[in-house]
Amino acid sequence: MILRWFEDRSLKKSEKNNIIKVISAMMQLDDIKKDTTLINEIDWDMTPEEAVRLYLEWGNNWASGNYVIRSKNDVTHYFVINNWGETPQIFLLRRNSESVEEIAQFDLPDPLLNDFHESVGKHKGVYAIEGKIKTWLQQELSQ
Repeated sequence: MILRWFEDRSLKKSEKNNIIKVISAMMQLDDIKKDTTLINEIDWDMTPEEAVRLYLEWGNNWASGNYVIRSKNDVTHYFVINNWGETPQIFLLRRNSESVEEIAQFDLPDPLLNDFHESVGKHKGVYAIEGKIKTWLQQELSQ
């Protein structure tokens, strides 16, 4: 999906090669399963909206009371479903107040695609994991 995005772009060959290195270095679900430290750092309640509020809208983080972001050393790891491409993709993100890093990417399993499409309709976007998808992912990472 991402490789197709930049094939037609006017990038130098070295720039394309750097992008390919980053993409191929991205973790898959099986890689996450092997990293118990990373699994323990996942915030299962974080949503894309909450992450923006906490890490990018600095004046708003007092309202919830659950989190207080004090510096770029405060980090969260959370999953989202990116539905901007042809098929929904699950991403594991690492966010602090300076940046967000996509550290894993994998397909949403076929049996869960229908549930996802029913919940969002035809709308493109980045969504929190919830319901059956969240349960499935938690079970996969607890094995």
